[in-house]
Amino acid sequence: MTAARKPVIFCDFDGTITVSDNIVAIIKHFRPPGYEPILDDIIQQRISVREGVSAMFSLLPSSRKEEIVQFVLGQAAIREGFGRFLDYLQEQGIEFYVTSGGMDFFIDPLLKPFGIPHDHIFCNGADFSGDHIEITWPHPCDNQCSNMFDSGCGMCKTTVMRRFPADSYRRILIGDSLTDFEGAKIADFVYSRSILTDKCAELGVSHVPFATFDDIVSDLKLKFEEGVL
Repeated sequence: MTAARKPVIFCDFDGTITVSDNIVAIIKHFRPPGYEPILDDIIQQRISVREGVSAMFSLLPSSRKEEIVQFVLGQAAIREGFGRFLDYLQEQGIEFYVTSGGMDFFIDPLLKPFGIPHDHIFCNGADFSGDHIEITWPHPCDNQCSNMFDSGCGMCKTTVMRRFPADSYRRILIGDSLTDFEGAKIADFVYSRSILTDKCAELGVSHVPFATFDDIVSDLKLKFEEGVL
């Protein structure tokens, strides 16, 4: 008899766990000269997210680190129900991982109250030792990544997901943007917001839209009752 596959959840951070995108908020608030064309190139997919984010943050002086951190901590809001969602996962014994294209200097302090183990948070880093901020990329693409850009994803979500083989795990993705779409293609279940919902609908990827994490808990309970999980 084949063992049941274990559910495992991969969750985006910016615009998913938080209400808004912190990278965009930082850049638009501090407005370093020259950021606008770079941001437009990212949105229009003329350059990769990795190239664009590196270029935009390199315009910011490292001396403004504390100012940037305090700005993010002051304006970032955690999406409703996130704490209850984590409690439910713990009750059910479901593994949970944060997979984010954001940076550790704001993700770590925002997630600290929730007690998520550090090795369950996959994100990018930031080096403030030079004159300007340098973004570091500790989670690159593996050789199976289908990213169209030679420079890769930056924080490759599908590479992280493939560490949990599909024959052993039911992979559940939660996200909101284009950077989550490749992961959505290989997930068993997708909970989506915003652009990810539109993209999934456009290309026929099964998904459940959500507004709060309470919505996700309700759907997970239903899936357990129906024997889907």
